[in-house]
Amino acid sequence: MTKPAPDFLLESAAFDRGAFYVCGVDEVGRGPLAGPVTAAAVRLDPNNIPKGLNDSKKLSAKRREALSAELYECADVSVAHATVQEIDQINILRASHLAMCRAIAGLAGRADFALIDGNLLPRDLTIPAAAIVKGDTQSLSISAASIVAKVCRDLVMVDLAQQHPGYGWETNAGYGTAMHLSALRNIGVTPHHRQTFKPIHNILYQEK
Repeated sequence: MTKPAPDFLLESAAFDRGAFYVCGVDEVGRGPLAGPVTAAAVRLDPNNIPKGLNDSKKLSAKRREALSAELYECADVSVAHATVQEIDQINILRASHLAMCRAIAGLAGRADFALIDGNLLPRDLTIPAAAIVKGDTQSLSISAASIVAKVCRDLVMVDLAQQHPGYGWETNAGYGTAMHLSALRNIGVTPHHRQTFKPIHNILYQEK
């Protein structure tokens, strides 16, 4: 049964087992047809946790942005990406794990335990960790990471939308909406599209 809201119990259990520096890790952007996959790692201060942390999908854009800004003020936060080229080379799962490892490595303090959203741990992870299914609804640290990653990636896609207008990335974040698919047929494929994803691959294959 899903918890009504995330809590700090998984983090507290890790502290009880001897961990000193526990971070939550989540990624956003596995499904879109364009743009990088983005991961965040967040270590919360147990004495200064922002109120209202939750799965980023359950929050309004305005609330996410406010919480993300607050987290940068009161927590150790790191964000990292894997590029479209890396997604096409090693597949989206491995690329999302690569972004997660980069995010953990970017923390100001060295994490000694990670709570990672999902059912698989990155194979290149160098610290002990636990994979938490639907972690963004269970752990405050993972929900914090989901918020930071979502806000960051949305900003990346707004920036890319200004460089490549017509695909609607400023609102669809690169997902395969009707507007995006229509633009692909009418404008074509950009360097920011994931060539191994089926709709893009089909267009490129048909062109050849």
